[in-house]
Amino acid sequence: MPAWNEEKNVGQTVREIRTADGDYDVVVVDDGSTDDTADIARQAGAAVVSLPFNMGVGGAMKTGFTYAQRHGYDRAVQVDADGQHNPDDIALVLSGLERADISIGARFAEVGSYEARGPRRWAMTFLAAVLSRVAGTRLTDVTSGFRAANRRAIDQYVHYYPAEYLGDTIDSLVAALHTGLTVAQVPVAMRPRRYGRPSQGPLGSTLYLFRSVFALGLALLRGGLRKGLRS
Repeated sequence: MPAWNEEKNVGQTVREIRTADGDYDVVVVDDGSTDDTADIARQAGAAVVSLPFNMGVGGAMKTGFTYAQRHGYDRAVQVDADGQHNPDDIALVLSGLERADISIGARFAEVGSYEARGPRRWAMTFLAAVLSRVAGTRLTDVTSGFRAANRRAIDQYVHYYPAEYLGDTIDSLVAALHTGLTVAQVPVAMRPRRYGRPSQGPLGSTLYLFRSVFALGLALLRGGLRKGLRS
């Protein structure tokens, strides 16, 4: 669980996860927070890995997957600290690993009321269409951060995990697919953020989504070059 200045949300999120299944191990990667995120997460029962400064979601997630690899976990699930991902759906997202290396909890799969409109929706639809072709399966929500990884995917993420905004969802998925990993999606419903504001507002998110279209092209090009060099 990557967390940056989420002291008002992280404690409740950790407790909900532990209530959903007492066998879940919860690891919060405190991404250079300047508030009490780390202390509150520990008090709620999570293990905490604190980064010395803010590295962004990609850096925090690579840290989390490195923790999972070093501690011998066969599966890992990324859950947002702000409460938008329902802990009751973790088991559902994990079930996708029965048929793929990566399982995405998809917001646009006929469950829940999450909506994106206008240019933001167009960009997300385009990204999903392109990655569906790369993955060889229909995907509707490739920017979702609610996703699970098996051991093969964990090892791949430790080897390569981009740090830029949305690279943790788009570029990391392209890189994984180009190494032969498979992906599936399961439908989930999103919840409203409990407190505070996301790091990107609607306009910023839209601009970054369009930038991610360009980043997707570069990621696909890198993958093609890797294949050419190997052959």
